[in-house]
Amino acid sequence: MSDPLSRRTLITTGLAAAAGAAGLGIAARLADRYALIPPDDGGIFGVGETVTYAAQRLLTRHTLAREYNRSDISKIAPVKGPPPEDETYQRLSAGGFADWRLKIDGLVARPSFFSLDELKRLPSESHVFHQACEEGWSFIAEWTGVPLSYVLNLVGVLPQAKYVVFFGFDTNFDAADKQTIKGKWNSIDMADAWHPQTLLAYGMNGRDSLPAGHGAPLRLRLPRQLGGKSTKYLSWITLTDTVKDIGQGFGAGGVERGFSWYAGI
Repeated sequence: MSDPLSRRTLITTGLAAAAGAAGLGIAARLADRYALIPPDDGGIFGVGETVTYAAQRLLTRHTLAREYNRSDISKIAPVKGPPPEDETYQRLSAGGFADWRLKIDGLVARPSFFSLDELKRLPSESHVFHQACEEGWSFIAEWTGVPLSYVLNLVGVLPQAKYVVFFGFDTNFDAADKQTIKGKWNSIDMADAWHPQTLLAYGMNGRDSLPAGHGAPLRLRLPRQLGGKSTKYLSWITLTDTVKDIGQGFGAGGVERGFSWYAGI
């Protein structure tokens, strides 16, 4: 059996050489051979996104995002956009989210619903991460929650699952017609889903709850990607083998909004 590091180095070198010497198209075909194609390979970013994603996956798959000290926490944590205004969210918020449930389904052995209290009883972690926005602003904050990998192990991920899709409260989805999704949603691959720093966060800066503007009651924290990928106001998580037929673009952080699917930093 060949050395995985040597194989990774060989593929990465091949991608770089193909991109530099013979064009991005050849590099993209090489990435396809090793299943390193992102969902938006045919979007406005084209093969350039494929080369970027493939190189990132080969070189940084297991690397950790930098963690900071509590003394580094920013005095101001900017908020992008108001909380959901729909009646359901407002009612749940007024009740302290006691009746809120996180739905997890799709390619899992045990589709489940989790209350906020149930999530808080699971093993928790706190991390101080830097969050950078696509618009140029950033801040450092402490996030408390349960590792996504722990929850995925509870529901049992099926072998054919390739992506985890996150939906917020403002998502409008008709299960009978997958082309009617509107609102904010995001997806990540299984490498990011299993990463030890990927967190389902329910607390911020020492508090056991999130401020409304930062995604209460639950949000994704994905420290190795730009902030737009860390979906706020979570209501539903589903696992799937493709994200190309889910709906109208990739929502926040996706090709429809002008951002690449993989927003690694």
